[in-house]
Amino acid sequence: MGVVVSLDDKKNSTGSVQPLIDLTGADMARVNELILSKAGSDVEMIPEVANHLISSGGKRLRPMITLAAARMFGYHGDGHVKLATSVEFMHTATLLHDDVVDESDLRRGKRTARMIWGNQASVLVGDFLLGQAFKMMVDVGSLDALDVLATSASVIAEGEVMQLAAAKNLETTEDEYLAVIKAKTAALFSAAAEVGPIIASASRTDRQALRSYGLNLGLAFQLVDDALDYGGNAKDLGKNTGDDFREGKITLPVVLTYRRGTPEERLFWKEALENGANDDKGLEKAKGLMTRYGALSDTIQRARHFGGIARDALAPLDQSPQKDALLEVIDFCISRVN
Repeated sequence: MGVVVSLDDKKNSTGSVQPLIDLTGADMARVNELILSKAGSDVEMIPEVANHLISSGGKRLRPMITLAAARMFGYHGDGHVKLATSVEFMHTATLLHDDVVDESDLRRGKRTARMIWGNQASVLVGDFLLGQAFKMMVDVGSLDALDVLATSASVIAEGEVMQLAAAKNLETTEDEYLAVIKAKTAALFSAAAEVGPIIASASRTDRQALRSYGLNLGLAFQLVDDALDYGGNAKDLGKNTGDDFREGKITLPVVLTYRRGTPEERLFWKEALENGANDDKGLEKAKGLMTRYGALSDTIQRARHFGGIARDALAPLDQSPQKDALLEVIDFCISRVN
């Protein structure tokens, strides 16, 4: 039984990331050059593994947010390029580590690095990229920016451990799950947005606005991903649909469906996620239960809620092309489920 997740609210814009791409195009060209340079090494396997993931077609949303946030406040140096590259390296390192922890086979439609070079190489190359990221942060010379990104790296690691502890635990609450994704996903969005005004010497109020924007955008982004895993397609998601189910991950659609279900249905979830009875037949049943209890549509409603907070965070800021582009990104992230 197929499941289609749809936003029924016609007032919602589909949004687009294109204005952000257009505004940051020249700076992103410099970021891409720096990525290739800093991913290089005399150790042959390092650039092979790094470039496998770096060239795999991601939108590089996080570094574009850093670039736009800096330009929004009139920044004209080159520090934003180094920080944007640092953000992308942190993200890439997280993906390399995630695929090992999650035992994932595909990433953005391609075999994961761990499937080609092994788990050890994936972890170690991720560590190399983190080291390069921190070197670039130091080169920029902003202690505040370094503090924000270093703190986010620590929070992301905490989120990974929190997720590991919650793995296959069907007693996980919605609040506990939101705490995991706030750390694991939203922290880097938040840091990516905040370092822009930091190096532009913007006010503390402006910093707080971009921090809140990034945090809530990140929460919305992850919740949409959660819904897409059960109601989307591999192209939109960047990995196999149903992977969360097969890996026994507890995501918000599961939390909501489990709590709303009958004792017999809860037994199904225990067998599927705790005991590994997660074949294609089980996946179809899981999708059907989520539809019955409105878990996917409610997950999207939560995403829309956080998207609204992100929008409100930018509302007091002066009008600019960068502000408009960042607002468009909110609608784009949520409209992926249309």
